[in-house]
Amino acid sequence: MLQSVADLSISYKIFYSVLLFSWTVYLWEAYLAYRQRKVYRSTTHVPTELGNIMDTETFEKSRLYQLDKSTFSFWSGLYSETEGTLILLLGGIPFLWKLSGVLIGRAGFGPEYEITQSLAFLLLATLFSAVTGMPWSIYNTFVIEEKHGFNQQTLGFFLKDAVKKFVVTQCILLPVTSLLLYIIKIGGDYFFIYAWLFTLGVSLVLVTIYADYIAPLFDKFTPLPDGELRGNIESMAKSISFPLTKVYVVEGSKRSSHSNAYFYGFFKNKRIVLFDTLLEDYSPLNKAGEPGAGGLEPQPVPEHSGESDSTENKAKPKNKKQGCNNPEILAVLGHELGHWKLGHTVKNIVISQMNSFLCFFLFAVLIGRKELFTAFGFYDNQPTLIGLMIIFQFIFSPYNEVLSFCLTVLSRRFEFQADAFARNMGKATELYSALIKLNKDNLGFPVADWLFSMWHYSHPPLLERLRALKGAKQD
Repeated sequence: MLQSVADLSISYKIFYSVLLFSWTVYLWEAYLAYRQRKVYRSTTHVPTELGNIMDTETFEKSRLYQLDKSTFSFWSGLYSETEGTLILLLGGIPFLWKLSGVLIGRAGFGPEYEITQSLAFLLLATLFSAVTGMPWSIYNTFVIEEKHGFNQQTLGFFLKDAVKKFVVTQCILLPVTSLLLYIIKIGGDYFFIYAWLFTLGVSLVLVTIYADYIAPLFDKFTPLPDGELRGNIESMAKSISFPLTKVYVVEGSKRSSHSNAYFYGFFKNKRIVLFDTLLEDYSPLNKAGEPGAGGLEPQPVPEHSGESDSTENKAKPKNKKQGCNNPEILAVLGHELGHWKLGHTVKNIVISQMNSFLCFFLFAVLIGRKELFTAFGFYDNQPTLIGLMIIFQFIFSPYNEVLSFCLTVLSRRFEFQADAFARNMGKATELYSALIKLNKDNLGFPVADWLFSMWHYSHPPLLERLRALKGAKQD
């Protein structure tokens, strides 16, 4: 009896410690956001240092855009924190677990089918998250992004895309989770090693197949046409022994005017993907496949054009993005290839897997502690999935915050190194101008509070990167 009371006391301490830490993190984040909003409100004129980089109109647009995003982030963050607190205080997790048990019971499965009940719980939890998050996502897309000229989606396209993402996520999440739970159940004393190896294998498979089989379900990928740009990309890749096999252009403009570029693949099978919004005057291949409809040359627009063949996305972007010319695109890719050449990708994978192994090991140590389950309303049973949620999401939260900050610092260091790599390839001038263009196109605000920047920015602020490149140009 005394032991039960002691366990209950420990459980209360665990529960309220989790809540206290969660709100501490939220208030810290809110304080940082407040500092940055002060910068947005007070910096109404282009600083002298930026006089030759950003015009007054673009500066004001970026200031208002970031101010709107910051305000939205405050309210959505407050809602999310309040919702999470109410779920914990009102016993939402054990309630959903019991509900999932009732549902599988109606299908003829008893409480001994823990994995089946876990999958039902996971489906209900992700469905709840998708439904409650939908209004915020709609507001962000069709109010904020729309207001500032980035959104290119219709509501119908957006909703269809959301349903498709949910279905694809479940098709991956549910089988992977069931196998992971099964491995933990039968793995014995060393299950954490097998669980880690399994998640490592799943990660490698997903990275390998994502761009070829999953991403095309949502976006159109077109091989970059033969021409000067493709030839220069292949030559640059060859010069640093990057095993490039394909170069794609993704039709990101049907969703947003934001731009990006990345590479993926393992070993001797690397691919480069360029967003069409990154390429200056690029016209994607039309759906009818008409001759001369694609390529890197701008296409003439008929004087009296009818409606678009597709009503899923808007016919014309609200803002014509400046994009980058070919030398600037090569400089951006020089930066990205620098991450590969300098081993940043491998280092990130190693850090991620070391962290994953450590977490599974600690999970194995803690999973038998009954007080962890009673703290969150599970008095009579200790489901493995709930244990994973409690330990990884709640108990590890202080560690996760520290790790996240350390990775942010490391990421900024990697970005400077990748810039230096592109600079050493003789592309400092082109990368300098590309960074300015991309900042303008994406309405990035170039002035940041030092504490907000230190905690949040995985990339160095624009001015710091330009100073490093400018010094190299002068050298």
